[in-house]
Amino acid sequence: MAQAPAPAAGIEELRARLDRVDEQFLDRLRERIEICVQIAHHKRENDIPMMQPHRIGVVQERAAIFGSENGIDQKFLRELYDLVIAETCRVENLVIGGSAA
Repeated sequence: MAQAPAPAAGIEELRARLDRVDEQFLDRLRERIEICVQIAHHKRENDIPMMQPHRIGVVQERAAIFGSENGIDQKFLRELYDLVIAETCRVENLVIGGSAA
């Protein structure tokens, strides 16, 4: 009969899984920012204003729906996306202003 893993081993395994998820999360965040850079280049080349308030609303609403469907606090997701959007707007401003490649 197999023995249950020792509690310390069990938590280390869970932490390792969490670390892998964090790495994937951060990689997806990096990918998202890279796509926003591509969008900023497109906006600059086509004289499209950086700020697109309707798009921000769409993204935030999609996050809120995801939260509702998956048991994640909607307020938390809106605040998280506020931070993500603020950073991508900062990066887009740099690209559109010609300060970043």
